[in-house]
Amino acid sequence: MTEVTRTAGEPVGPQVDVAADGARIAANVARVVQGKDDVVRLSLVVLLAEGHLLVEDVPGVGKTTLAKALAASIDASVRRIQFTPDLLPSDVTGVAVYDQETRAFEFKPGAVFANIVVADEINRASPKTQSALLECMEERQVTIDGVSYELARPFLVMATQNPLEMEGTYPLPEAQRDRFTARVSMGYPGRDAELAMLDDRATTDPLAGLAPVADAASVRALVAAVGRLHVSEGVRRYVVDLVEATRRSPHLRLGASPRAGLQLLRAARASAALAGRDLVLPDDVKDLAVPVLAHRLLLGADAAVGRRTPEQVVAELLATTPVPRGR
Repeated sequence: MTEVTRTAGEPVGPQVDVAADGARIAANVARVVQGKDDVVRLSLVVLLAEGHLLVEDVPGVGKTTLAKALAASIDASVRRIQFTPDLLPSDVTGVAVYDQETRAFEFKPGAVFANIVVADEINRASPKTQSALLECMEERQVTIDGVSYELARPFLVMATQNPLEMEGTYPLPEAQRDRFTARVSMGYPGRDAELAMLDDRATTDPLAGLAPVADAASVRALVAAVGRLHVSEGVRRYVVDLVEATRRSPHLRLGASPRAGLQLLRAARASAALAGRDLVLPDDVKDLAVPVLAHRLLLGADAAVGRRTPEQVVAELLATTPVPRGR
């Protein structure tokens, strides 16, 4: 069982049980996002790994609902940004406004100043506006006119995009995709889940009745617990071996970055903690390799012509990369 006392400056309380607290948040989200336990768990893994999540799928499968349900399950500040072609970078980060009374510039925070930022249809904004998130997502701060402003912790960007309707969109560049810890596709719900959805949502919105089961302080304590999990040298070497294998693959023209390896290890720590373990196993890394690595990779010309996918390449590398033995 993974436990940790709260960090300095946070309310004194009982020790934190990551598995139990995580299960409570996941169950709350699952009340709205039905039949997608794996997707809900991955979103929680990304939250506890202090990362960001890209939710990519066709319209109407619950991408925005997932983001809103996770936000509603945590009693923390939440802002939603609808990305459109006319959205400006200052709408995201904020702007310095001149105050005639004080004769000084006053900073007006943008929508990114929240614990959870829901970036809806992120690929509909211009590259200039998309790039406004780069500093926010990596350094958790915003710099305006040479002055840096810290963002609140926890800080999670959950972005959605539709990969099919590409007219009037701007595909995310490699630097932007690399900021996302993981990418997930919702997929269609199972038959039973879809039938239950028809009954439950005929007259009411389940999001309206979703009460928070955690707050920002408790999430920070969970993140601290995840960061203290033991990772053996063998597991660390396994992460590096996987990342290096993507760079040597003949099917790829762009492999995974060092940031990818770091985020893979952080996500593996979060997964182990949610499973109630106090150490990371190679299986934690293997289970997360595809969602964490695939969206960062670019296929070579031959692989693209052969209709290979980055997910298939990662799966092949997992099958050929030796797994460390023991702990």
